[in-house]
Amino acid sequence: MDHFLNVVDVEATCWPGSPPPGMVSEIIEIGLTVVDLAAGERLSRHGIVVKPARSTVSPFCTELTGLTEDEVGRGVPFAEACRILAADHKAGSRPWASWGDYDRKQFTRQCAATGTRYPFSRDHTNAKLPFTAAHGLRKRPGMAQALTIAGLPLEGRHHRGEDDAWNIAALILHLASRDAWSLPAEEAERRADHAR
Repeated sequence: MDHFLNVVDVEATCWPGSPPPGMVSEIIEIGLTVVDLAAGERLSRHGIVVKPARSTVSPFCTELTGLTEDEVGRGVPFAEACRILAADHKAGSRPWASWGDYDRKQFTRQCAATGTRYPFSRDHTNAKLPFTAAHGLRKRPGMAQALTIAGLPLEGRHHRGEDDAWNIAALILHLASRDAWSLPAEEAERRADHAR
């Protein structure tokens, strides 16, 4: 069994309110950390800056993410970013996780809108759910709050995809160390064994 997991976090164009006329929220950064669940280690971190096609980076977005219009203007097109995920990071076959479902849904929406092949496997885990259960919480915490609860430092800048993926990976390893993390395929197998 492959014990590697891709942890993904995206940043997208955003505004303090609704998007301006003619613009849509688009991915401008993809952060990815590869985790070896068996070894309990974060192996590598990656950041892909993506050039938006139907929106611009607002001052609000720059304040939140640190990404500027010039910086994303030098990024790769979305379809190329998806190709990189599939070719260089085994996104189509490797299980993956994100903090919440936003990242998965944003990829689904943007792939459908642009006719781009979805780069990820169906084996996705919303890491917020097992964290909430493992800590007996009533409300699902944001990533920064979860790090505080787990006693882990926030490394890097919050709302930067590469840094957030690195921090989410630390939360997943925290869960794994407490036997509170399993991949969807392992969970399905465990349920099937209990049903027998």
